Amino acid sequence: MSHLRIPKSWTIQRSTPFFTKNNVPKALLTHHNTAAGVFGQICVMEGTVTYFGYPDQETSEHEMTVVIRAGEFATSPPQYWHRIELSDDAQFNINFWSEEIVDQPFFQAG
Repeated sequence: MSHLRIPKSWTIQRSTPFFTKNNVPKALLTHHNTAAGVFGQICVMEGTVTYFGYPDQETSEHEMTVVIRAGEFATSPPQYWHRIELSDDAQFNINFWSEEIVDQPFFQAG
């Protein structure tokens, strides 16, 4: 899961600012998914971000865990339910990739 390949023809449509424990959007810490046709790429600059993947919106037990350390990245496929946890010193951002410009939010909360 941690490196599902983003299609070669896709490009970054939007990047978030860098987040820390102090400014991370609460939606990222709760059950949410990436929009249809959008890959999320979590890029960790400092600390650790732990990614928990779920098979669907209702399931509370995660089916996968990916630990992303400083200097690493992981991808989240379109429409896959997940949430993250941060170490105290974490700093990361997210690049959103798609084939074309997506006229909708890049993720939705559960």
